[in-house]
Amino acid sequence: MNALSIQNLSKQYTNGHVALDNVSLQVKEGDFFGLLGPNGAGKSTLIGILTSIVRKTSGNVSVFDKNIDVDFPAARSLLGVVPQEFNFNLFEKVWQVLVFQAGYYGVNRKTALGKVEELLSRLGLHEQRNSSVRMLSGGMKRRLMIARALIHSPRLLILDEPTAGVDVELRHLTWKFVDEINKNGVTIILTTHYLEEAENLCKNIAIIDNGKIIENTSTKNLLRQLDNQTIELELSTRLKTPPVLNDFSIELSDTTTLKIQCSRKADINSLFTMLSKKKIKVIGMLNRSARLEELFVKITGKG
Repeated sequence: MNALSIQNLSKQYTNGHVALDNVSLQVKEGDFFGLLGPNGAGKSTLIGILTSIVRKTSGNVSVFDKNIDVDFPAARSLLGVVPQEFNFNLFEKVWQVLVFQAGYYGVNRKTALGKVEELLSRLGLHEQRNSSVRMLSGGMKRRLMIARALIHSPRLLILDEPTAGVDVELRHLTWKFVDEINKNGVTIILTTHYLEEAENLCKNIAIIDNGKIIENTSTKNLLRQLDNQTIELELSTRLKTPPVLNDFSIELSDTTTLKIQCSRKADINSLFTMLSKKKIKVIGMLNRSARLEELFVKITGKG
C-alpha cells in the first residue's frame, strides 16, 4: 500500500506563479522518503496541500487510500506534520501542548497523558514537562514539535526541516529517534537542506525543482550517478609541488596536504604505491566528497 499517492498535482496562484506543475509521486508504506529541492521549488506548497493550508488547482492526493477531497478528516488523522516554524502558544506548559493536540484528534485524556509521558521521555524533554514553552531552547522546541506531531499515533509523519538551527548533538539525537520510529512502522517524509541528513536517513529520494519532480529513485541509485570523488591525504613528507600521477588530478593544499580528484572506481591502493615510490609517505586520508550535495547541484544546476 502507498502511504501517500499524488497524481497530476498542480498549484497555480492568482498572480500566475506555478508552484506545482503536474506532480505525481508515490511513497510506499514504511518508507523513509526524502523530498529535496532548492528554496521555492514547491516543497512547502506540496505540504500545505496535504494539510489543507493550501488549496490545490488540480490533481488527486490520498493518504493511505483516503482521498483528501473526499474524506479529509480521515486522511488528516493518519498524518502528523512537523512544520518549519514554531507555532505554539508560548505560555502553555509543555505537557498541555501535547494533551490539547491529542484532544483535537479525539484521543481521550487518560490515553493522551500516557502518550505524553512516553514521548517526552524518549525525546529528552521529561524534565521540562511543567515548563512553559517560552522557557525552552530552540532545540527543545524542535523536539516538542515532533512529540506534538506524534501524539495521535499517525501512520505518516512529515518532517519539514526538523533539525534547522539545532546543534550537532541534538541533530544526531533527532536522527536516532526518527530512524527508530520509522523502523517501528511509521512512514516518514523528510524535507531538509542538510543533505548529509537525507543521505544517512532516507531510503528513497525525490528532487523537486521549479514545481516539477526531476528525479525520483533510491538513495543508492542517486549516489551511483556520481562519477568522481575527492580525497585529501595528510603527508609526513613536505612538498613544494604536487606529484604527477596517471589517472589522478592532484593539487597541493599546503606543504603536507594533497587534494586528489579521481574516479570512484580508481584503485586507491595503486595511488599509495605510486606515492611510496616517489618517497611520499601518507599518514592520513579523508574522503571529502560532498556526495549527495554534489549530485543535487549537478541535477538542479543550483548550489
